[in-house]
Amino acid sequence: MYQSFDVTARPEQGPPRLAALRAELAQDGLDGFLIPRADAHQGEYVAPRDERLAWLTGFTGSAGFCAALRDVAGVFIDGRYRTQVKQQVAADYTPVPWPDVQLADWLKDQLPQGGRIAYDPWLHATSQIQSLEKQLSPHGFAFVQTDNMVDRIWQDQPAPPMQPAFAHPLEYAGTAAADKIATLAQDLRDLGQSAAVITLPDSIMWLLNIRGSDIAHNPVAHGFAILHAEGRVDLFMAKAKLDGLADHLGAQVTCHDPADFLTHVAALAKPADAKVGADLTTLPQIVADQLGQALVGSGDPCALPKARKCAAEIDGSAAAHLRDGAAVVETLAWLDAQAPGTISEIDVVKHLEAERAKDPSLRDISFDTISGTGPNGAIMHYRVSEESNATLEDGHLLVLDSGGQYLDGTTDITRTIAIGTPPQEAREAYTRVLQGMIAMSRLIWPKGLAGRDIEAVGRMPLWLAGQDFNHGLGHGVGAFLSVHEGPQRLSRVSHVPLEEGMILSNEPGYYREGAFGIRLENLVVVSPAANQPTSDPERDMLAWRTLTFAPLDRRLIVTEMLSRDERDWLDSYHADVAAKIGPNVTKAAKVWLDAATAPL
Repeated sequence: MYQSFDVTARPEQGPPRLAALRAELAQDGLDGFLIPRADAHQGEYVAPRDERLAWLTGFTGSAGFCAALRDVAGVFIDGRYRTQVKQQVAADYTPVPWPDVQLADWLKDQLPQGGRIAYDPWLHATSQIQSLEKQLSPHGFAFVQTDNMVDRIWQDQPAPPMQPAFAHPLEYAGTAAADKIATLAQDLRDLGQSAAVITLPDSIMWLLNIRGSDIAHNPVAHGFAILHAEGRVDLFMAKAKLDGLADHLGAQVTCHDPADFLTHVAALAKPADAKVGADLTTLPQIVADQLGQALVGSGDPCALPKARKCAAEIDGSAAAHLRDGAAVVETLAWLDAQAPGTISEIDVVKHLEAERAKDPSLRDISFDTISGTGPNGAIMHYRVSEESNATLEDGHLLVLDSGGQYLDGTTDITRTIAIGTPPQEAREAYTRVLQGMIAMSRLIWPKGLAGRDIEAVGRMPLWLAGQDFNHGLGHGVGAFLSVHEGPQRLSRVSHVPLEEGMILSNEPGYYREGAFGIRLENLVVVSPAANQPTSDPERDMLAWRTLTFAPLDRRLIVTEMLSRDERDWLDSYHADVAAKIGPNVTKAAKVWLDAATAPL
């Protein structure tokens, strides 16, 4: 199995650990310490060594942070985790709805006279610290850099990951690393910059056409990089990870020990007119300190080129989705043959993983499979364990959110499945979610719009019924890279224009705490609009090309709620599923698939 079902954190572990941390605060004369989810590389997912937030608080979500003060400890979570956090943290911790409540405002409420707040400068981005200091310094707050105070008390903290990196073949990457380096170096010269600092692992992997195994389900290796305007790269990565890669990396890449990274960064700032680019939202504060006035917040130079997939990456992702779709269909056919009350959430996860593992190009799943039935389905990022494992009962909905990491692409698909006879309320909500997915899938929009400009399209059917969901409509997805990729998003906070080649998820949902959850997800790629309206031929229009193919549960659809256009889209989509997936499944699954994709 690529995932385990162990319980990794318990609420009762939190209070004694918090007490030990507060003893460190008292010893150092501090009023608080900030514990982010992030590691030094500022990626979303972290290695076991860097699971400080989960170790201290019990909260295992992929986003959030804790502000531990002497008499209160706030765990800040966004809308995806407001149900989950209640189950995972002890009463010694106070869940704080973020971003509704901002850290600066919370600190002012808790410490009206101000205070000394410590933080590890490796784990906080420059923009975060700049914002806090600007808002709170006038109110008597001082932010103090320190070694990591959680590491002081974490006696059995795991060792750093040291898995070997490996080359990503050109047939999948599409563009040689030397060409990427040359292109981005020219971009730096055009900006008048001498270099750029890169800390995000997936950016480094993309730039150098390598992959790794330092993070579960994410094919990345930890390291730092400096891209120089003359067309060379300094790579700071443990030697053990790079054995056998010298020829692949080539003469333009020089490898160094990670311990030398800050020394090289400081040297970049020595010329009086030096300009060094970086993304202030991911650059660790300690690196910014070394750059000083030379730092230019111009962004990660790899972010947009990485997001704009080349033809080889799109073709690879499309091929991976067809094979992945066959594994999903085999699982859905098997699931439909099981009587309610006879199988569990874990049984579904194991069966799906076994189907995916038949593909020799599978390297991992792309995240821990979310298999939540009944009330567990309302926990948006539910992780099934041996203790929480529930039986699929008559009347339940099963939210099944999963994906694979294949050599040629990364997949992410969610289907909600009826177990037995679903309640009418759930069917109506499901139909509205489906209408949102269809509306976004059919959308044609003018070039230049960002995710925030179109995201509401996928929410409108729910809004009309007074319903909504507390997560974005979609996230970017990498090409055999991170399943959550920036900067592209379908979110009300995303200002990045959508561009041709970007792959995103289209995943509206609805969650009734204590009852059921619903989410539907396809991956889509931004493409030129094939059926562009002719009334304004001078305006460039974009549209979605769907990559994901698997049936949507017809038993949950209230057909009379759908318009004729919506029915036509669904019938056309199901016809594509049958045509593309049917030849790749067993005879028994083909019989099931034909029925599941029959026209409405």
